[in-house]
Amino acid sequence: MQQRYKSTRGGTAQDDYSFEDALFSGYAPDGGLFVPVSLPSINREKDQYSLWSNMTFPELAYDVLRKFISPTEIDDANLKSICDKSFPLDAFDEECYIPIKDVGSSLHIAELFHGPTFCFKDFGMRPVINLLSYFAELRSRPITLLVSTTGDTGPAAVHAVNDASNPLLTILVHYPHGQISDFQRKQLTTLQSNYVKVASFEGGGDDMDWPIKETLLSSKSGGKDSGVGAVEGGRLFCGINSYNIGRPLVQMTLFIWIYLRMAEKLGLSPGDEKFLIDMVLPTGAMGNLTGAYMAKQMGVPIGTLYCGVNINDITHRVIDRGEFHQQKIEKTLSEALNVEVVSDCVLHAIDSSCK
Repeated sequence: MQQRYKSTRGGTAQDDYSFEDALFSGYAPDGGLFVPVSLPSINREKDQYSLWSNMTFPELAYDVLRKFISPTEIDDANLKSICDKSFPLDAFDEECYIPIKDVGSSLHIAELFHGPTFCFKDFGMRPVINLLSYFAELRSRPITLLVSTTGDTGPAAVHAVNDASNPLLTILVHYPHGQISDFQRKQLTTLQSNYVKVASFEGGGDDMDWPIKETLLSSKSGGKDSGVGAVEGGRLFCGINSYNIGRPLVQMTLFIWIYLRMAEKLGLSPGDEKFLIDMVLPTGAMGNLTGAYMAKQMGVPIGTLYCGVNINDITHRVIDRGEFHQQKIEKTLSEALNVEVVSDCVLHAIDSSCK
């Protein structure tokens, strides 16, 4: 069955899109976010967990993505190649990709900082960039990626684009002046690459989100299944912050991987629904949380998802009190979480429309 995508804001039964269109558009034409029309149920596939348990990380990434990308869009050989290029062992400093350390009292820490930019965003950004690069070559169309970053997304994106080294694929990254860590600013500004441009702006971490969204929505042309997002002068503009459905789809893999490794450590039978594993995540715009939640909704035995936020706590206010309004961003030591606009607050939509 070919997987299709629709907007979180509804639309008619005919308003569904291919993976390629959803990936390139970022935002749906009505301003909503793309979600799968349906989520596959892992529980119905009895041998799935035993197969997953014996896979390498690239193999698992391929198998998860295969459930969301039709072979008519990317065939098996090319999708496997994309996953292999996204997770080469020499780009990660741990052979197991995500070491899990026991800290006692039934608590464990999954280390997500062993990628090229020492950030969990490497797991989501590298395959998304390689998917975009594949379609750019397929369509012979130049693409410029538009990104706003408070620290994590930008370095992962520029290093992935540079590694892709596709003349058709370039990136423009914006960051708030004085509001990201020196280390991540240097990761952005010291990379010598013909494919990357970086600019700072005055304001808070969320202030570029709306201009980018306006650019993408106001420049849209073409139709469904055309692989067309926002186009100007033959160049396609694409947003790849965590509102892009490609990000949570590929980040599901790391939560499934963590679950499988935890099941091994605890001596559990993978897929046994009697034993749930709770997960705690620091969260800003909820993109990584969305990937975990989608894996849970597919049937992976994940228990409660706990979110940790800093003083810029719109995520807490939305879930706890239903308050969805922006406040002034306060500087903190966890700059990458300094957001007050949660574009990925689609969990209720996934829950209600993707079963």
